[in-house]
Amino acid sequence: MSATNGVDVEALGEAIDAISAEPAAGEFTFRAETEWEDALRCVTTIDEFDQAGERVSTREFHIEGDEPEEILGERTAPNAVELLLAALGSCLSVGYAANAAAMGIELEELQFEMEGDVDLRGFLGIDEDVRPGYEGITCTAYVDANASEEDLAELRERVEATSPLIDSIRNTVPLETNMVLASRH
Repeated sequence: MSATNGVDVEALGEAIDAISAEPAAGEFTFRAETEWEDALRCVTTIDEFDQAGERVSTREFHIEGDEPEEILGERTAPNAVELLLAALGSCLSVGYAANAAAMGIELEELQFEMEGDVDLRGFLGIDEDVRPGYEGITCTAYVDANASEEDLAELRERVEATSPLIDSIRNTVPLETNMVLASRH
């Protein structure tokens, strides 16, 4: 195995070739189920996904959510907008590590700092001119690698052009919501 940054570069190339030859192999459906616990606390469970129409069961993960005391929570876990920042950082970390490996760039250190501004007047319905979500997000990547500034600029461009989270944040994603009423006894 030839690994760079802990990434099996040969397997990465094989995956790219396989998906290029059979595009359906690159089609995934991811799922998450969130259950309210009490007050403003909830738990999201993730344990399976579909790849090319086939169900894949994996290890089960639990992600807790809550709100800070200042927003009537108990701060037992991060809130949803913080989890979005964490998801962005995770996506960028994967993108940088894999793309750097493919480019032959060895990473010594990689860290991301994300920050976003939310005005609760939108979330609380106080001011309809204030959006309920992030007004903006800033992300700073700290990279220490054996590469030139030009190579690192190319790495950044590749990552940002292909990041699912950057794409989902920057562009409108169609969202369908439904409600199913529980039967009352």
